[in-house]
Amino acid sequence: MYTHILVPVDLNEEGFGDKAVELAVWHARQSDAVIHLLNVLPGIHLAMVSNYFPKDAARKMLQDTQQNLKQFAEQHIPADVRHIETVSEGKVWSTIVDHARQVKADLIIMPSHQRSTIDKLVLGSVAAKVVENAPGNILIIKPEGL
Repeated sequence: MYTHILVPVDLNEEGFGDKAVELAVWHARQSDAVIHLLNVLPGIHLAMVSNYFPKDAARKMLQDTQQNLKQFAEQHIPADVRHIETVSEGKVWSTIVDHARQVKADLIIMPSHQRSTIDKLVLGSVAAKVVENAPGNILIIKPEGL
């Protein structure tokens, strides 16, 4: 049914992506798919951002995030399920869409934040932009209680 399942995870919010990964594991087992875990860092190499950090900070942040994503995968994805961990940098929604195209994801499973109407109007929703622009099927996990 599916061959490549993309699960964007935000490692800064504990528990936020757990249900998405749980569902990805279930779908992967049903069709022997590969799970692609993706964490997106903000544009830390942009000149206006990088000037405020020590020279080596971006490399250290990338290495730390890669290690944290690996630990997250070890905790949430059983050893019998094939998976790949990737840390990318850029605008979150467009990086997710680009990565989905790159790995030929035929399913994206991602959680959605509960946002106020003002937040949605001003900031937009990462999930909404992914739904509008990404290829393939998309499963959005709503926050508890909605």
